Amino acid sequence: MNEKFYNEIRSILNIARNKVYKTANFAMVEAYWNIGKSIVEEQGGNEKAEYGIGLLKELSRQMTNDFGKGFTVTNLKYMRQFYLTFPNSHALRDELSWTHYRLLMRVENEKAREFYMEEAIKSQWSTRQLERQIN
Repeated sequence: MNEKFYNEIRSILNIARNKVYKTANFAMVEAYWNIGKSIVEEQGGNEKAEYGIGLLKELSRQMTNDFGKGFTVTNLKYMRQFYLTFPNSHALRDELSWTHYRLLMRVENEKAREFYMEEAIKSQWSTRQLERQIN
């Protein structure tokens, strides 16, 4: 078999796999943003809701029962914070993973957060590179 032909086929498959991964990853980022939004709305839009921890515990229990791991109270708090930190869903970027966004949420200064977000996209930083730059 011609090596050039095989490499072309291999490239087609790798490009398709990367598209699938990127699409699935961004779908989860959007889902986490929407979950955060729903939590905030259920809590009456308050940054700190009185019954919030009870709500999150019960939500965590039910979601873990239905969907498995990944829906701890801590993760639900991150989703809530994600929505509060990035309130405009149209500003979410498909180049960034959930882990990128979790790191960006630690940056309190909005201008600095925007800078790191743009640099991570432009320079295609891994989450380790982003974390190193933030620190």
